[in-house]
Amino acid sequence: MIKIITLSVLLILGLNNMTLAQSNTGEYSQESELSSRLSTDLKQFWQQGLFSSFKGVDKTRINYAAFTSDIYQECIVLVTGRSESYLKYQELSFDLHQQGYNIYIIDHRGQGLSERLLKDKEKGYVNNFDDYAHDLKQFIRDIVIKNCTDNSLETNLSKPHLLAHSMGGAIAVRMMQLYPNTVKSAVLTSPMIAVNNGNIPNWLAKTIIYSGDKLDSWFNDQANYFIGQTGFSKTPFAENELSQSTIRYQHFIDVYQQHKEIQLGGVTTHWLREALIANKNIFADLDKLTAPILVMQSGSDTVVSNEAQNSFCQQLHQLNSISCPQGKPFTLEDAFHELMFEQDQYRTPAIRKALQWFKEHSL
Repeated sequence: MIKIITLSVLLILGLNNMTLAQSNTGEYSQESELSSRLSTDLKQFWQQGLFSSFKGVDKTRINYAAFTSDIYQECIVLVTGRSESYLKYQELSFDLHQQGYNIYIIDHRGQGLSERLLKDKEKGYVNNFDDYAHDLKQFIRDIVIKNCTDNSLETNLSKPHLLAHSMGGAIAVRMMQLYPNTVKSAVLTSPMIAVNNGNIPNWLAKTIIYSGDKLDSWFNDQANYFIGQTGFSKTPFAENELSQSTIRYQHFIDVYQQHKEIQLGGVTTHWLREALIANKNIFADLDKLTAPILVMQSGSDTVVSNEAQNSFCQQLHQLNSISCPQGKPFTLEDAFHELMFEQDQYRTPAIRKALQWFKEHSL
């Protein structure tokens, strides 16, 4: 899914991007309104949020944001992509909250505002990919379900929905496989089901990654960047592979410049090794996915593998007919990787489809 042989930091899951934004009907925010709304209702909404942390696997500090209301009973957990932070998700959080949902967002270990795992804080690293999933489960169990209807009853009513992007999609899948019956449903946008090897054969890519990680462990105290990966850098809009929305792209670039503590560079060889293991486990444990899952595919995605998403949906639908209707992803043709930060023509139908899925699976 993620490009691994290239000099661009963009190659790994929504690297340097972030954003915000309602439709002509007032349904969702729009690009034309974003500039003015950033200093008005979006700013006011964000100031009312709860920003805190908990201790995840190995007592690593995991930061999160929450936007709740006493009159809302349904919850959505936003599971972000690689290199992202909840600071990117102001506009989306606002739009979803306006539709009657309590919103929770987690910053994964080693990125965003959560605790970094290496001395070089810009290296993308995780010790074990499933650590992400264990953190997410703990987040839902200890924090999220307190505001998802009557959590005194062990029923479906106390479960949240997941809206997971890119690497967050892989994390969400692994969490649902390791901890069945944790959520009501899930929508995966441009999920990182597998690493994209580009034109390199799978066997060669795996050999390079596994051998490189082994050499790292022998000769270095800490993990090194994979070939072509570097520290944080921003990519000009004209060269980006994430969004076709000029204003949304520029906004998340601004967020990273204003909050340098959330900046993250490329991935380490060990992170790639863990991504390969996660891919293997995702397909090995497909039968454990019982919650209804919808996959949203970006038609012009060059960051993750649409082929892997297609295979995932085809196999999952055979095991669970509710998931991946017709055995394939819901595709938005011509859209780039960041569906929820894309132009209105792609973003609005994506949000509508996600909320329709959550509504259908809320009872």
